[in-house]
Amino acid sequence: MKDTKEYVEGRQLHKEGYLQEVRVELGGNAGVRSIPSMSDKDGNGGNEYADGLLERILDRNNMNMAYKRVKGNKGSHGVDGMTVDELLQYLRQNGGQIRESIRNGEYRPNPVRRVEIPKPDGGKRLLGIPTVLDRVIQQAIAQVLTPIFERQFSDNSYGFRPNRSAKQAIMKCKEYIEAGYSWSVDIDLAKYFDTVNHDKLMRLLSETIKDSRVLSLIRKYLQSGVMINGVVMETEEGTPQGGNLSPLLSNIMLNELDKELTKRGLKFCRYADDCNIYVRSSKAANRVMASITRFIEGELRLQVNQKKSTVDRPWKLKFLGFSFYRKKGGIGIRVHQKPVVKLKQRLKEITGRSNAMSMPQRMAKLKQVIIGWVNYFGIADMGKLAKSLDMWLRRRIRMCFWKQWKKIKTKHSNLMALGTPKHKAWEYANTRKSYWRTAGSPILHKTLTNEHLAKIGFQSFSERYSFVH
Repeated sequence: MKDTKEYVEGRQLHKEGYLQEVRVELGGNAGVRSIPSMSDKDGNGGNEYADGLLERILDRNNMNMAYKRVKGNKGSHGVDGMTVDELLQYLRQNGGQIRESIRNGEYRPNPVRRVEIPKPDGGKRLLGIPTVLDRVIQQAIAQVLTPIFERQFSDNSYGFRPNRSAKQAIMKCKEYIEAGYSWSVDIDLAKYFDTVNHDKLMRLLSETIKDSRVLSLIRKYLQSGVMINGVVMETEEGTPQGGNLSPLLSNIMLNELDKELTKRGLKFCRYADDCNIYVRSSKAANRVMASITRFIEGELRLQVNQKKSTVDRPWKLKFLGFSFYRKKGGIGIRVHQKPVVKLKQRLKEITGRSNAMSMPQRMAKLKQVIIGWVNYFGIADMGKLAKSLDMWLRRRIRMCFWKQWKKIKTKHSNLMALGTPKHKAWEYANTRKSYWRTAGSPILHKTLTNEHLAKIGFQSFSERYSFVH
């Protein structure tokens, strides 16, 4: 275990020394400047698998691109407290020394900051947030290694890969089901990112990467530790979920599973650690579940979550938030109920009566959530779902208006401004119905009409679904 205080002090932003004259270019992304050149004397000797790989990672253009990516993604600080806005100045002062220490094998990454994210099932997802400097270095490594390993990856792997998406994975699953592979083996890995075996992963990396300096740097990141309540704990296994390099390392490890499934001639789709295998019968599905579990736990040294892994019909399971159903002429795609429940919870937070957000802010936030959600789930048949969500959300928005108006006099004035006759406005303003009941009554349906809500900026699910579908 490292001495935490000494470790953090070594990463202070205004660290003295190593000042150098550097040039800062303007990058291609608006508002994001390039990091300064750390050195212009590097060569690219050797090929991409040999002693020139580290030079490619530390190449000025590659590092600039990595910095811009980290800057654009923003994100929280690591254990040293440095933010992305402070990173450029730090690199100006210390860039040359950092680069030289990486080249000499002397660089020591900071431990990651542990963050716990609640999961819908009541559990917690553990995230490890590296420092912004380590995120840049990890991103630079990933940018060089990704094209090398992409040539090895399976066509049935869709997660965290260039030009691949969850939508493509779902369409492939639909293709399998329509071809008669109507039994699914849903394999869930228990805490995958926290249980990756370092020795196994390093052996797989060394089969392709021949530059020992790069291998050493990656191992240092794997073993950099986790800071919990101010104490640094060593990590003997796992690739902390949240690091820029973790998705690539995840795919490198699970590519061994892809190769095994391909060798057996199985139909499958994998998105990161979520994997569904499609077969023709229940008997075959149970046999595959047992044999693949043995392979994962024996060969890959990972743990299969027996409680969540199951064999069933595809329309009874959830994969990447989607499910399937039989319809006339084939198989349809639908949104699983769990993401709908999660969406409603998010919308409730935005439209909560106690939320002090102004109505224009609320509308802008709702629009952002709706567009993002429909863009992801838009490949599903969700026309009826979209209408149902619109009705429910409009009622919540009307409830927000009624709550904001508060006093009877204010309600009366606003109802009249919306075209309600004076005597009716007075009657409506004095109602003793609850906020929720009033929002669903003619009082607000006839005043805060759908057309009025659209005019003030309400983006409906149906409208967005029609746009993307």
